[in-house]
Amino acid sequence: MADVVKDSNGNVLKDGDSVTLIKDLKVKGTSVTLKRGTMVRNIRLTDDAEEIECNAEKVKGLVLKTAFLKKA
Repeated sequence: MADVVKDSNGNVLKDGDSVTLIKDLKVKGTSVTLKRGTMVRNIRLTDDAEEIECNAEKVKGLVLKTAFLKKA
């Protein structure tokens, strides 16, 4: 696991936290766009300190950059 995973504001993230998107993000390989303010619950940390795994609305197994997230 990564040492310390932080969101865009510098808050420490842990497994199971909820985060909010701070920017509209297009999901590669789909026609889905995740809107700013979308709440993503129950995140999972990865080996990369700048990425988390999650399931959002219609997309399962999504990997998001922590630069586009803030802790909810």
